[in-house]
Amino acid sequence: MPIKVLMPALSPTMTEGNLAKWHKAEGDTVESGDVIAEIETDKATMEVEAVDEGVIGKILVPAGTENVKVNEMIAILLEEGEKDSDMDAMLKSSDESQPMTELKSETPKAQNKQNAVSVAPQTRTANRIYVSPLARRIAADKGVNLADIQGSGPRGRVVKADVEGAQAGAVHSNTSSPSFAPQPTGDQKLNEFGIVYTEIPNNNIKKITASRLVESKSTVPHFYLTIECQIDELMRTRKVMNDQGAKLKEDGYKLSVNDFVVKACANALKAYPAANVSWTDEAVRQYVHSDISVAVSTPNGLITPIVKQAEMKGLKEISAEVKDLAGRAREGKLKPEEFQGGTFSVSNLGMFGIKDFKAIINPPQACILAVGAGEKKPYVDGNEVKIGTFMTCTLSVDHRAVDGAVGAEYLQVLKTYIENPAAMLL
Repeated sequence: MPIKVLMPALSPTMTEGNLAKWHKAEGDTVESGDVIAEIETDKATMEVEAVDEGVIGKILVPAGTENVKVNEMIAILLEEGEKDSDMDAMLKSSDESQPMTELKSETPKAQNKQNAVSVAPQTRTANRIYVSPLARRIAADKGVNLADIQGSGPRGRVVKADVEGAQAGAVHSNTSSPSFAPQPTGDQKLNEFGIVYTEIPNNNIKKITASRLVESKSTVPHFYLTIECQIDELMRTRKVMNDQGAKLKEDGYKLSVNDFVVKACANALKAYPAANVSWTDEAVRQYVHSDISVAVSTPNGLITPIVKQAEMKGLKEISAEVKDLAGRAREGKLKPEEFQGGTFSVSNLGMFGIKDFKAIINPPQACILAVGAGEKKPYVDGNEVKIGTFMTCTLSVDHRAVDGAVGAEYLQVLKTYIENPAAMLL
């Protein structure tokens, strides 16, 4: 009997994803363990391996389809000796259970009986059109009437390829615009104010990040505490350690300021666990270990890979782990457990010259530290005026779980570690 290939759940919270790419085509032989497709989840693009062997009989969900529900049938695998005709019964029985996007069409134009027969009944039934979410979006962008398109997808569904080459409808322009108004070309469009623009589709990472940020700012009572840390000793210690690391060949290393910050945050949470918490309606959860989420910018959006139990790791190990996690985050190759969770976040924009900023809390965590650039300035030491390098750190706090005094005391502990980095080496 043909084998159903279903949309997998690649994380505990995943309910849908985008089918980014097929590595196998219809008619290709598949063995257990072969990579057959790439699925874009809320935080990464992940490869999916086959668990059975056979021949790809039919691909039901084309590459590029968005918002495919978990457990939706995406392909059919034929076992040895089976033919295409063996899929018919399975496809027929799946017609009602297969999720499809339904769109009411405009009132159809009068047509004779002969023309009516040419319209596939699977595509249009009772003035309904079955269309993939991606095809529907492209059609809306191009001004294409879906009622005029013959679907080539499963059961006559209109898919991306059907609408990409379709003739666009008339573009409504602002008739009050002057004759010298800019005209869109290629992929450009004209908005209601006569401004030319192009659209950059939002991927799952950006959608989920946007949703979580709105949720955080809307439901979490933020407050902010800022402190300055003198980092001259940290910079000296970093130089000495990096000079030593440069002398090593196979086991060499190069520490960043952010590696010291991650380690300082972890040690401070261990020394002052009242800040290593998260809020629930039933209780405040206080965590045993410091799992530090490090904000990383990727081509697909922001992601926060986690250095787990960072208080138990040395600077060299933290540095290597951050580099590895950040590299795989930019490639979309992180595992769910490597970016989901964490007890405290660090966001550092100092490398961009940003002096100070306030970060948005990453739920369900209660704190995130925003780190600015080091800046030389005069300061008073006793009766002397000296020049020192200072770094601004702003802690964003969930007031439900951490009050002002707790946040302030945590920053005092953190400042001690940053200004006395040798204490982190003990």
